[in-house]
Amino acid sequence: MSEYVVRATGLPASFAPRLATLDVELTERCDNNCLHCCINLPANDPDAQRRELTTTEWKEMFKQAADLGCLQVRITGGEPLLRPDFEDLYICARQLGMKVLLFTNGRVLGTTRGAHIVDTLVHLPPRVPIEITVYGMHAASYEAVSRVPGSHTQFRRGVDRLLSGNVPFVVKSALLPPNRSEMDEFESWATALPWQNNAPGYAMFFDLRHRRDDPERNRLIASLRIAPEDGVAVLMRHERQYREAMHEFGVRFLGPPGDLLFACGAGHALTVDAYGCAQPCLGLRSPELTIDLKSHSLDEALRAYESLRGMRASNPEYLRRCARCFLKSLCEQCPARAWTEHGTLDTPVDYLCAVAHAKARALGWLAPDEVGYTCGTWRSKVVDEPARASEGQASGCPTSPTETPPCREQ
Repeated sequence: MSEYVVRATGLPASFAPRLATLDVELTERCDNNCLHCCINLPANDPDAQRRELTTTEWKEMFKQAADLGCLQVRITGGEPLLRPDFEDLYICARQLGMKVLLFTNGRVLGTTRGAHIVDTLVHLPPRVPIEITVYGMHAASYEAVSRVPGSHTQFRRGVDRLLSGNVPFVVKSALLPPNRSEMDEFESWATALPWQNNAPGYAMFFDLRHRRDDPERNRLIASLRIAPEDGVAVLMRHERQYREAMHEFGVRFLGPPGDLLFACGAGHALTVDAYGCAQPCLGLRSPELTIDLKSHSLDEALRAYESLRGMRASNPEYLRRCARCFLKSLCEQCPARAWTEHGTLDTPVDYLCAVAHAKARALGWLAPDEVGYTCGTWRSKVVDEPARASEGQASGCPTSPTETPPCREQ
């Protein structure tokens, strides 16, 4: 059994389930229309509603996952709470013994129907904190991102309901021009929440549209990506903690990956989209890696994806750079990112490369004129980093902001 499965479940290898986790996109529809979003469709999109899996089909999907030993389902979207059967599906997953990790913008929780959802969460807790994405601390900033009047009021009302019900949740954000000046205010508010043990994370290095369906929207998303050096400055706001976390990460995961494409959990975890198609992960919509679960089982999809772990890159530029780069795990260059950017599985994403190199230089792993795919001394630099970093570094806040995956609902 792979290290991924053991880490994902916390169980000894001999007890690890066949399916580590299940990610489900209940819908691609959303009640927000966020500037940077890589997945959303309008809340009332009739074609999307017609094509989405039914309640019965989703329950069958959850049962198959439970039969494969799945211990946690992540429910995302779009905005999953838009589904009128959300409570029914949530109860089904919990009664099957699975924890439920819910990603939401929280707005539906601030509506009349939201009171009933919160009551369900109180009486049948999800077992892991809900994750809520915050787009701004005030109506002007929030709605400049969400582009929906009244959305901030609903979000705050939803948060207040969770607090009143003592339902555990944490918050994160997408760092964008309308809310960038509110970072201190956001972090102060977030770290005062009962279950927010660490400073909130930020999505900054946004994914393009996963379905490669909107070139104009992709241009907007790309324009909103933070400059690599500015992103590093955000991560360094809590420098000591960031350096310590990155040293641990570096010791465990850094190193040239060779030509293997999938160095992740592909083949052990599955994503199911709103229409009943399996994919290896949330961002990888490549048709040749999509399996229709209306004619195949989750077990058959898992077996089909076992071959991914042996897939190798053939793109000469990938082999010259990514395959030889000790920063590969840091830059998150992967088949999903290559697909969304280029429509292939092994084309380097230059923006991710620039971000990784900016982080490495700030951490002292690279000199200004070095690149990760030709550096032969990286191992000693990573191992020796804490000794160098302790000299004259800022103490600052007690916790470190982390990067969040590019925002979904979220």
